[in-house]
Amino acid sequence: MDARYREGRLLFEYDAAAPLQIEQEERPFIDNDAYAAYRLTYASPMGGSVPAFLLVPRTDGPHPALLMMHGLGDSKSAELPFAQRFAAAGAVVLVVDAPFAREGRRDEPPISFTERDREEHIELIVDLRRAVDLLSAREDVDPQRIAYHGISYGGMVGGLLAGVEDRLLAYVLIVADGGLVEHYTGPDDADGPLRELAPADREQWLALMEALESLYFVGHAAPAALLMQSGREDELVPAPDAERLHAAASAPKTVMWYDSGHALPAEAECDAVAWLAGHLGIDPARYAPHCG
Repeated sequence: MDARYREGRLLFEYDAAAPLQIEQEERPFIDNDAYAAYRLTYASPMGGSVPAFLLVPRTDGPHPALLMMHGLGDSKSAELPFAQRFAAAGAVVLVVDAPFAREGRRDEPPISFTERDREEHIELIVDLRRAVDLLSAREDVDPQRIAYHGISYGGMVGGLLAGVEDRLLAYVLIVADGGLVEHYTGPDDADGPLRELAPADREQWLALMEALESLYFVGHAAPAALLMQSGREDELVPAPDAERLHAAASAPKTVMWYDSGHALPAEAECDAVAWLAGHLGIDPARYAPHCG
């Protein structure tokens, strides 16, 4: 185990015995024959509460479970349509908000290029680990069948989580790159926001964020299985960036490429559902008509 990875893991330690302090609305905001969807919060070890959606199938459990994470600048609401389809397919689904999507931060840029980015990145990983605690503690969840599904920023975060959280069976990392440093320092970022900082501020931010790069963690995901989906014409995650993440990842891993930009075609969604079905036991035929 290399020193950088060993030291990095320590950043995401927390008190797993601390109360989750779950507060769940009594009535679901979506209620149908297939599943019910609730709003809830749970305590963040870094302070405050983590807003989340919890979707619970109507079928008998214990069910597989899926932890979902949205993209940069989005919130949990962006993932709700996918969460609904996964719940209909038989999974308990938990979708959380990143710190930048929570009350008090929604009107600010998600990346500040200050020390706050490091603090919130660490906070999110710890909050996701607590989400695994929450799912594992539920009587209607099979703790041996929990997976992660993240898109863009959520995919990149998942690569980091995979290296520090060993209870998940599988990870779906969609249009992900190797971390925020890589994302803002590539050849395509010559005129990007990081270049607008004063040289001293830029170097300080890079030093703060370097240890959090997913590239240093995704190689320690095993024995969890990885699915990585990327677009050959991705305008936000160039193919070489995606390829570096793929190469760094541990086996078992499956890499799927699509002739698309950052928004992958519908077939990618169905491919991910089929792949997850093989690991979790969800029913693709109940996910959506076009994936049956």
